[in-house]
Amino acid sequence: MKKFTVTIAGGGSTYTPGIVLMLMENLDRFPLDEIILYDNNEERQRILGEACKIMMKERHPEVKFSFTTDPKEAFTGIDFVMAHIRVGLYAMRELDEKIPLKYNVVGQETCGPGGIAYGMRSIAGVLEVLDYMEKYSPNAWMLNYSNPAAIVAEATRRLRPNSKIINICDMPVALENIFAAILELDSRKDMIVRYYGLNHFGWWTSITDKAGNDLMPKLKEFVKEKGYAAETEDFQHRAQSWKDTYLKAKDVFALDPETVPNTYLKYYLYQDYVVEHSDKDYTRANEVMDSREKEVFGISKEIIEKGSAEGYTFSSGAHATFIVDLACAIAYNTKERMLLIVPNNGAISNFDPTAMVEIPCEVGSNGPEPLSMGTIPTFQKGLMEQQVAVEKLTVDAWIEGSYLKLWQALTLSKTVPSAAVAKEILDELMEANKGYWPELK
Repeated sequence: MKKFTVTIAGGGSTYTPGIVLMLMENLDRFPLDEIILYDNNEERQRILGEACKIMMKERHPEVKFSFTTDPKEAFTGIDFVMAHIRVGLYAMRELDEKIPLKYNVVGQETCGPGGIAYGMRSIAGVLEVLDYMEKYSPNAWMLNYSNPAAIVAEATRRLRPNSKIINICDMPVALENIFAAILELDSRKDMIVRYYGLNHFGWWTSITDKAGNDLMPKLKEFVKEKGYAAETEDFQHRAQSWKDTYLKAKDVFALDPETVPNTYLKYYLYQDYVVEHSDKDYTRANEVMDSREKEVFGISKEIIEKGSAEGYTFSSGAHATFIVDLACAIAYNTKERMLLIVPNNGAISNFDPTAMVEIPCEVGSNGPEPLSMGTIPTFQKGLMEQQVAVEKLTVDAWIEGSYLKLWQALTLSKTVPSAAVAKEILDELMEANKGYWPELK
């Protein structure tokens, strides 16, 4: 049986040790010869890399493991790149969140002005990794879950149309795990779903079990009362900001009780509520820096100090197993059904064919084959057209170095109240992102 070589791009990410562990847990179905970590931030990667190296040597010495900042070393002779890069780290995420909040506009890392700012930073980073992969291992696939996925996907569609990249997001997976708990199923894989939208901007229209029984009535009954606040262990351990998001889903659901919504829609449909309930001095970026950042680097340093990983572990998120499912689908042509971000090309028949939409696809060795979702209602179509225009204008601005296009993108975002506010936020974000964004004229 072939053993695969995987490069994790973003080796200095706090998610990396969890992904390494998850890959180890799935060796039976996705056997590995080697894991390579790659990051351009040597210091962060070294700490996590040394800790993972100790852990791997103790638990899976048969799998080769290394970490490097040299692209040639990282991308030569590989089968898959698993990419989760964060250009600007959490310091820039904090500004993405806090600058809009100063103007009473949603401060969020993938939605509204913050998402646009992050997108302008991410495009070059993702293209760089993609180009390294294609230069040194042209047959490899990139499984990209670098945020903001919608803007990155639009940029790669336009600028690298023939690349072997699949853009994915773990949010629907995390929510489907909650649905499975609400419906008292063993796994989200016991459900067959229909879903359409953009990344962080979509709706489930049908959920059945394998026998075809409709599970939506039971799910909707729960969501109407409690949102996605299922009494699971996962929910109990969530940060308060996530608990609030899951509860708020009932208000998003109320706008269209025919479907079940992605939680991120609250940022577009209840912007005033979100701002009112935001701490302008302590945002989600601060939460993460004070929790996951400290925890993961703390554990890593202890492992290095002791020279052993015995008694230590790292948690892996919902996206981790999803990535292995996707890699297996490509490697073994399984035709598994998964939600992916792909060019519309008529899958949603009354929507822009060039839009990058998030829909169910069957995945095999040639990549994803989108399933037809038919026509969508006016309400969702209107929201999606506005948001896809924001994403396209952002990519225009990046390609053309156009201040005007970026101002238009911010003005068009449903989270921003006026062109005047958009301009003030843009000017401040532009100043904060010097050296990260292309120069805008």
